[in-house]
Amino acid sequence: MTTMDHPEQEETDVNHSQTSNSQPPTDLSVVLEEEIKEYHFHIYFHQKNEREHKEALTLRDAVLRLRNVGAFVAVPLWRVNEWPIGPHPVGSYEIWSPTESFASVFSYLCQHHGTLSVLIHPLTRKERLDHSHRSAWIGQPFPLDLSTLPLLSPIVPLQYPSLELGYSSKVHGPTIEEREIAGKKIEEILKQEPDAAPAPARD
Repeated sequence: MTTMDHPEQEETDVNHSQTSNSQPPTDLSVVLEEEIKEYHFHIYFHQKNEREHKEALTLRDAVLRLRNVGAFVAVPLWRVNEWPIGPHPVGSYEIWSPTESFASVFSYLCQHHGTLSVLIHPLTRKERLDHSHRSAWIGQPFPLDLSTLPLLSPIVPLQYPSLELGYSSKVHGPTIEEREIAGKKIEEILKQEPDAAPAPARD
């Protein structure tokens, strides 16, 4: 039996995760296992504001054009919401990005979102938490209706597995041993940098 059979247990688990992180994990295997691999960018516009609507569609077209020339992998959903839907209180559309392109997409939207607001959140099983305590904004934030979101989904809501990116990637990164060697090299280099805080000794 899982917590999906007991919604009240789900809420307890999620609330606990919001308040009990006084000891964040430092075990490398744990951190790698829980790493988030996919994200959403939601572009907001007031649905009755023609200027914002046009600006939002122009930005969407720019993202599609840049994907086509290989700037990054970003997938706007085919649908543009002309009205509030789900937790989103105004018109919006979704852009999916895998972790492999997250920094590039974030950089572009930071600089070129214009007057629009952008909600950024990860994709994990804890959808309500993803949209609240794990989210970030570019521009002015909007209040969300979190009651429309499940506390805990049965599976990670991954997208576009045919791209083999994000959670669907078949590429394996460096091993734990390789990462530890690289980390040691970084620490040696940073000893020459007086502004860099040194890492504590390994256990």
